[in-house]
Amino acid sequence: MELIENYFLWIKAFHLIAVFAWMAGLFYLPRLFVYHTQAEMDGEFDQKLKIMERRLLNAIMNPAMILSWIFGGMLLAYYIHTGTMAQGWLHTKLLMVVILTIMHKMCILHTRQFAQNRNKKSHIYYRIFNEIPTVCLIVIVICVIVKPF
Repeated sequence: MELIENYFLWIKAFHLIAVFAWMAGLFYLPRLFVYHTQAEMDGEFDQKLKIMERRLLNAIMNPAMILSWIFGGMLLAYYIHTGTMAQGWLHTKLLMVVILTIMHKMCILHTRQFAQNRNKKSHIYYRIFNEIPTVCLIVIVICVIVKPF
């Protein structure tokens, strides 16, 4: 615990950097899915989108999610140690993180479906799906900054 206490601000900074990268991917990948639903299957744009989706997921989103969880886990250990865990804002934030993680897993599934030409969802589904990270981010920022409960 001493390590976390000594480097608390560094851990928090790296957590935020990882979260920003993860959120950027969660905002962008579903938007690519919207475009992908409108692309001609096996056409040039379809192939380009498959590459973009795979690279975004593997090179940015997956590492950023893992680092978000690692640094967030360190912060959580600190909050548990200091008794902050009992506060409702933290529980709400953690719920939003679980929702974002589920969304991330769904992005993996959707990316695989597009790669295999098996997508069955419409652009409307992906437009709605694209709004989930925005709602989660709003709730997280309010919980962390305002601590309403």
